[in-house]
Amino acid sequence: MTATLEHVQSGTAVSLSGVSKVFGQGRGAVVALDGVDLKVAPGEFVCLLGASGCGKTTLLNLVAGLDAPTGGEIELNTSRPAVMFQEAALMPWLTAARNIELPLRLAGFGKADRQAKVAELLDLVRLSGAGHKRPHELSGGMRQRVALARSLAATQRVRGSDAPALLLMDEPFAALDAITRDVLQGELLRVYERTSTAVLFVTHDVREAVRLGQRVVLLSSRPGRVVQEWSTQDSGSEGLVEQITARLREVISTHAKS
Repeated sequence: MTATLEHVQSGTAVSLSGVSKVFGQGRGAVVALDGVDLKVAPGEFVCLLGASGCGKTTLLNLVAGLDAPTGGEIELNTSRPAVMFQEAALMPWLTAARNIELPLRLAGFGKADRQAKVAELLDLVRLSGAGHKRPHELSGGMRQRVALARSLAATQRVRGSDAPALLLMDEPFAALDAITRDVLQGELLRVYERTSTAVLFVTHDVREAVRLGQRVVLLSSRPGRVVQEWSTQDSGSEGLVEQITARLREVISTHAKS
């Protein structure tokens, strides 16, 4: 089952034009990204797929503003992007509710608004009864749900900003066991369908990309370039998984021979 296209809006949430990123200088320089063109519409769920080391996380960091591109342009038409990593990275001394509340406090929400939004987000990720627990009292899957709620909280802005939200997700389920990962993929789709948040989701798992994304974008091996993209509405999921897997193998094989 793939996400529907029903709440994709017109316009662009984020646009990358000819984006490149080089680490280091001279002979030791490493070209991580080279001429990447990519657009994500408001409310669209895009999965960025590629082999390890192809620059997926680097691209996410550039969009998040954690690093600057060497060349090209990145245009954001959203509120400040929120980022969810592979590790939940929760504050261990804070309860689940307090972890979710933190970005709301930093954004300037008043106490009553913070409490209401935390309760809403806990309910959204199905952790209404766990807000008082600290991270060490939660399972790995529950911690990632808290991290998801905190990321959604980070997209909120005071005074009713009309800017669309953007959530950047860097292989958030990779460290989980297969059953928990499957459950959280379903939960993410449920949460996504209840929000208008655009999502740029990094993964190396073809099945995960096809299940979650409305669009799958494949990066080449280093330096990362967009080599192909697919709509998940084009064909049945199994056929699409096979098609993308074959293309990914071709990209990796070409890189290995070069």
